[in-house]
Amino acid sequence: MTSDRGRPTALVTGGARRVGRAIALELARAGCDVVITFNSSLDEARRVIDECVALGVEADCLALRLDDARQLPAAARTLAQMRPRWDVLVHNASVYEPSPLADLTAQRALHDYTVNALAPLLLTRALAPTLSRSPLPGGGAVVAMADIHAMGRPRKDFASYSMSKAALVEMVRSLSRDLAPAVRVNAIAPGVVAWPEQGHESDDAAQQAYLKRVPLQRAGTPEDAAKAVRWLALEAAYVTGEVVRIDGGRWLA
Repeated sequence: MTSDRGRPTALVTGGARRVGRAIALELARAGCDVVITFNSSLDEARRVIDECVALGVEADCLALRLDDARQLPAAARTLAQMRPRWDVLVHNASVYEPSPLADLTAQRALHDYTVNALAPLLLTRALAPTLSRSPLPGGGAVVAMADIHAMGRPRKDFASYSMSKAALVEMVRSLSRDLAPAVRVNAIAPGVVAWPEQGHESDDAAQQAYLKRVPLQRAGTPEDAAKAVRWLALEAAYVTGEVVRIDGGRWLA
């Protein structure tokens, strides 16, 4: 397919599965060419690419490990050079696991921080010059996936994860000033928009206990999160430095 340079181009990290897949498809439906990164889910990434192409846009995927700080600068440069135009950068890839304090190691804490906070910072730095040239009405856009439980609603035994996501939120606020006025930087903070597939809260009893504290009495969906990303990336031209909670009211309960 011959690229239509009039289309915005979006990068979605961790776009092969779950919420990342929903974001990639939502941006494709909005008319964006899409590049997704994946760690090990090659077959699933290829399926997402096919789904995006069926929506009439260009799509591509790239294997990218976000847990090696030494390789991140080079990987970020590779991404920056993949396309002559970048308009949207979505930091979706994340690591989410409990870290009981008695078992926590420095390596584990550094791993969480590298994937959830340092990688988004370095990728944003690499793509910022191109994002700043976006012709979209609101300029270039960065959207990060935060978490309401790293914003004053901490969960027991998740200190390492929560600290890394809190750092991500501060990145959003800091870069919203550093990259203004050419690039807007925002985040969405889900409660639950996709239950874990294993481990913590993958069983029905734990899920029902969580939902008792959600005023809307249901979990969100990946599509709920994806629509919020689309709004911040493409429509909220006068919004920057904000964290939008997508949690069914859980923050209030």
